[in-house]
Parts: sequence; structure tokens; C-alpha cells
Amino acid sequence: MKVSTDKILKRWGILALLALVTLYCLGPFIWQLLTSLKAGVDLTRLPPLLPPAPTSENYVAVFEEHPFLRIIMNSLVVATSSTVLSLFVGSLAAFSLAKLPIRGKAVFLAFVLSVSMFPPISTVSPLYLIIRTLGLRDTVWALIMTYTTFTLPLTIWILTNFFRQIPHEIYLAARVDGCTRFQIFYKIFIPLAAPGIFATAILVFIFSWNEFLFALTFTSTVNSRTIPVGIALFPGIHEVPWGEIAAASVVVTVPIIALVFVFQKRIVEGLTMGALKG
Repeated sequence: MKVSTDKILKRWGILALLALVTLYCLGPFIWQLLTSLKAGVDLTRLPPLLPPAPTSENYVAVFEEHPFLRIIMNSLVVATSSTVLSLFVGSLAAFSLAKLPIRGKAVFLAFVLSVSMFPPISTVSPLYLIIRTLGLRDTVWALIMTYTTFTLPLTIWILTNFFRQIPHEIYLAARVDGCTRFQIFYKIFIPLAAPGIFATAILVFIFSWNEFLFALTFTSTVNSRTIPVGIALFPGIHEVPWGEIAAASVVVTVPIIALVFVFQKRIVEGLTMGALKG
């Protein structure tokens, strides 16, 4: 009886701890959600914590008073394109580093990783000059190229480890059967490394969706402006529309949450792949 009681208490303790961690992680989102449902007169009153008369006026204002739908589409195009390009180039490089007989792999990987160690603020000025010279300023291509460049090191590093965990005997057997290296890559290794690719894709997409500094520097009009910059420009000269900012934050966060929930199984598989390998 004592053992059973101890197990029950332990289980409830774990559940309580998980609930606290979940509440801590969801706290900012819940706060934004509650703020987005408050009318203007209630935004500066605390208590009450909950909106006394929930309203959708902030959500309506976000789309009627700002070109927010265009901004969302810009972010979607930039994040999706950057993710696809980063995965395409990064997976090819990772496969080569993991399975092909290439000299200096460790040096190359260290060089790739070192690229991501530079603070973004230190590269803004030269990148701006390059983009302006190419005539790409205030276009989505400026952001796509920049984000792809900065996410490639992470993509290559992660996928190289995933490809290394696939037994080399599979590669050798496929070569004996007459497969070319590219056929082995896309017919065998891509399906086997799918969990890792999904996990990497989510990380790259979230980075591209949320990036602010480069988007602020390389864009100047709504034609290419992305979500973080668009929300940052909501405040006027004499007021800060906290309700609209909160509503916009909720609108752009929900798709990311939904994306993670839809692919949560793949993400968990990717993040834990090889963790139990001896």
C-alpha cells in the first residue's frame, strides 16, 4: 500500500511540475491573448487580469488599419523559400560530408560552424552594400538569400550528424547494386533521415519567420516587409497600440504553434534520433 501511495504521489508531483513548466512557457502567449481581447480603456487597468468585456476590435484593426495580410504573405514566402533552399543545399552538403571520401571534413565543418558565430549586427553593413549593389534592396530575395546563408551552417551541422548515424553498409550495398551517389541520396538517405530533416526544417522556418534585424535593414516598404518589422512599426508618434500589437502577435504565433503540433511526432523523432544508440 505504501509503495502504491508513493507511486501515486510521485506521479502527481511529476504532473504538477510539468503543468508549472507548461504554464511558464505559455505565460507570454496567454498574456498577449488576454491583452488582445481587451478594449482600449481596459489595457491600462490591472486588475482585472481577465478582460471584463472581451472584444475583437484589436484583430479587426490589425487587418483594416494595416496591410497585415500582405506582410504575412511576405513572411510566408521568405520563410518557406529560405527553408527549402537551406534544406536542399544543406542536405547535399551534409550527405557528402557524412558518406563521401572527402579530405578535410572536420576542417570544413569547423569553418561552416564558425560562420554562424559572427554576431548578425557585425555583418549587416557589408551585406547591405552587397544587396544594394545587386539591386535587391527592398525585395524578398534579399531576405531569402540572407536567411539561407545564415541557416545553412545549422542545417549542414545537424543533417551531417543524422546522415552519419545511418549505417555505412547501406551506402555500400546501394553502390554495389548500381545506384549513383545522387540516387542513394534521394531514394535511400532522405527517407531514412526524414525525422531529422523535419526537425531542421522547423528550426530554420521559425528563425526566418521571426528574424528582425536583417528584415528591418533590407526592407523599406510593405512590398517586402515581414511580420516582426511590420509589428514594430505599429506605434504612432503619440501612442502605442498595445491591443493591436498583442492581436498581431497572437495571429502570427498561432500558425507556428499549429505547425509544431501537426509535425510534433516527426520533430520529437528528429530531436531524439540516435540518442539511445550505443
